[in-house]
Amino acid sequence: MKNKCVLSGLLVAAIVVISGCKATLPTLGGGQGGGTVTGSAGGASTQNANNQLEKCSEPLGTLSVFEDTSLPWWQVYFNRMPNLGSTTPVIRLMVQQSGCFVVVERGAVMAAIKAERELMGAGETRAGSNFGKGQMVAADYTISPSVQFAEKGTGGIGAIAGALFGGIGAAIAGGMQKNEAATTLLLIDNRSGVQISAAVGNAANYDFALGGALFGGSAGGAGGAFSNTPEGKIVTAAFADSFNQMVKALTNYKVQQVKGGLGKTGSLKVGQ
Repeated sequence: MKNKCVLSGLLVAAIVVISGCKATLPTLGGGQGGGTVTGSAGGASTQNANNQLEKCSEPLGTLSVFEDTSLPWWQVYFNRMPNLGSTTPVIRLMVQQSGCFVVVERGAVMAAIKAERELMGAGETRAGSNFGKGQMVAADYTISPSVQFAEKGTGGIGAIAGALFGGIGAAIAGGMQKNEAATTLLLIDNRSGVQISAAVGNAANYDFALGGALFGGSAGGAGGAFSNTPEGKIVTAAFADSFNQMVKALTNYKVQQVKGGLGKTGSLKVGQ
């Protein structure tokens, strides 16, 4: 009984201390340590990049990001998390920070790029502005993101804590909810249309909501102030995990060979 009380006390102390941070940090792949996309990039230089992000010693080519907002996953994602917006900016940041690709613009900013060329064509720019033809860099590859799963409160540990520590353990741990996300990245060769790589990543964290059962208050009181971590942090960490998995595969890349040449024949024959 004494040991049970000691363990219960330790559980109370540990969760109260941790809950002072409101929630655990998302972790790439659900493992230990903090994880999300941070910092900045300028050319080949980075600042405050997450040290869990995989790096390349040199770029593998140029790359554009295409987020297909017509697919069902994006509609679900947007309806659930309308304040988060596009996944493209954070993906572009982590790609540039990795040094694995040079990122080129093929999104909405292309309208501004074309506008500058129109100004030059109309004779409105200064001499030597050099916005003529032949300046744009081609994208060797396109990376396409998708969110497979993003859910808050997928599981708690209240039942386990209750069995081990009784009512007070259940009261504390019942406010610990797991958040999870799984994402996919596809890498396509723009010249051939061949899929070069595909990767799935995931992330998880725990939120803390210490409420009235422990402190005798309502959910809107002191306990309720420990609110859920935004799903966006989990989705971002999952994309970083997807990218890490892709970089690991590309580091050991081997070209797929088909006898007779790609798109010309195949070993799966069809009867005449």
